[in-house]
Amino acid sequence: MINLETTYMGLPLKNPVIVSSSGLTNSVRKIKIIEEKGAGAVVLKSLFEEQITNEARHLISKDPTNVGYPEAEDYIQNYIKGNSVSNYLTLIKEAKEAVSIPIIASINCVSSSDWTHFAKEIEKAGADAIELNAFIVPNDRNMSSTKYEELYYDIFNAVKKEVNIPISMKLGMYFTNLFSVANRLNADGADSVVLFNRFYEPDIDIEDLKITSAEVLSNASDIRRSLRWVGMLSDKIKGLDISASTGIHSGEAAVKQLLAGAKTIQICSTVYEHGFDQVTKILEEISAWMTRKEFKSIEEFRGKLSYGNIPDSALYERAQFMKYFSNNEKDVMI
Repeated sequence: MINLETTYMGLPLKNPVIVSSSGLTNSVRKIKIIEEKGAGAVVLKSLFEEQITNEARHLISKDPTNVGYPEAEDYIQNYIKGNSVSNYLTLIKEAKEAVSIPIIASINCVSSSDWTHFAKEIEKAGADAIELNAFIVPNDRNMSSTKYEELYYDIFNAVKKEVNIPISMKLGMYFTNLFSVANRLNADGADSVVLFNRFYEPDIDIEDLKITSAEVLSNASDIRRSLRWVGMLSDKIKGLDISASTGIHSGEAAVKQLLAGAKTIQICSTVYEHGFDQVTKILEEISAWMTRKEFKSIEEFRGKLSYGNIPDSALYERAQFMKYFSNNEKDVMI
């Protein structure tokens, strides 16, 4: 009998497959379907700090009489913020009543401003955990990488002091030393890091000469972005759960991340492409692989191929295609 049960941030899950924060998780109707298809947990669509702020600015700018009047601007800012948070709290409460799987709230942050105090309201609404979704673009040449990293710690600690439920930090891969960042978050009390975030990326339309958005959805090859770091961090930083994200489009990809040491795997793009049945399909593929390899539980093989559990750990560190290119140099025509 195959047992897919696991824990994540101390929460019991019936399996390690989580549907990540997106439009797939923005309503109770969809969350109920996700549970029916077998997911172990769900991360709600993010409450966006920037979206709330920009919406307020847009509303203020529409009426010239508001500009220059701090009282009017403060009223609109607080109204938009309060209304957005209220709707989010309602989603949490209704989702908790409708399903039995863990509900993880998501806050997309760019600062540690006062609005993070709403995290306490999120906890009161019944969320089982909070995922902090942060990506701060380093665009100041006079600001050190250390200062940018401090912004992440500030965001985490601003929320940590407000709540008692588990907190994960969803990170991008653009850090000078990801180990140091994850280790500091672990020391500050983070329960998990999610590797990696997928944010807006610009593209250029050379015909219309304008900036556009690059492909929104991930593809299966994107698993390479996270697999190395899941394998290394899961082994080197004990007590910190690693949730693998980006490029997980099949049961095979999920198994790879679990072998590397991931506690859970988060899926999104593949569900957009194939529908909610993809959740069930991935779970069936994991179970079929476990049956074929005679593993009865996730814990029997989790981390089996992590950094410290393979004969040559340098395979995770290698940065050059030395063997590939040395063998194929003679075939390249100059």
